[in-house]
Amino acid sequence: MPAYNHDLHGNVPDKSGVAVLLIDVLNDLEFPDGDRLLAPALAMAESLARLLKRARRAKIPVIYVNDNFGRWRSDFTQQLAHCLENDVRGRPMVEMLMPETDDYFVLKPKNSGFYHTTLALLLEYLQVRTVIITGLATNNCVQLTASDAYMRDLKVIVPRDCVAASEPEDHDNALEQMSVVLKASTAVASSLDLKRLAGTPGARAKTRTRRALKERGASKNRKPVKRSGSAR
Repeated sequence: MPAYNHDLHGNVPDKSGVAVLLIDVLNDLEFPDGDRLLAPALAMAESLARLLKRARRAKIPVIYVNDNFGRWRSDFTQQLAHCLENDVRGRPMVEMLMPETDDYFVLKPKNSGFYHTTLALLLEYLQVRTVIITGLATNNCVQLTASDAYMRDLKVIVPRDCVAASEPEDHDNALEQMSVVLKASTAVASSLDLKRLAGTPGARAKTRTRRALKERGASKNRKPVKRSGSAR
């Protein structure tokens, strides 16, 4: 048996207990109902941009999970160029959510970010146990990705201000379903304690071991208490 490769040949150098997934945010919104999605998407992008800034500062992996809308011939560079260089409806949103050099990318063929993609393997090597799922649309690709994450025993967080749908009712209903069925946290992004969530499994185990050794040492060095009076 070959030795287990801990970083997929250098392609997954990060380790984190949490990752941020951006679902379909590199999006031209040039589809039916795209005009109705634009305003909620822009409001979502503002909140998400703030979350990404905090996540990157905390060294939390950021993963763009996007539809391959180039007839299976496109890559992320081409998709990003299309959204930025052409006069498309989604351009202002994409400008607020630009990928950075250290971010990860997964192309998906269907609604869920896990369906026939490398996402599960990537999360395994990152040692992720919690996913913060953001993007478009709350009642479609976000919800289906969250469902697949839950079935893989991942803790699911869907910040309600970092996802969007065409209709407010659809947005609220999907969040309620994810909260009840998937046990997902749907609090606003600003309430997330990213530093706590980012602790890697290995780091948490080491912390517990150090704490146990410290407590054991303190117990050994503890002097017996002298009792006065007769025993009862």
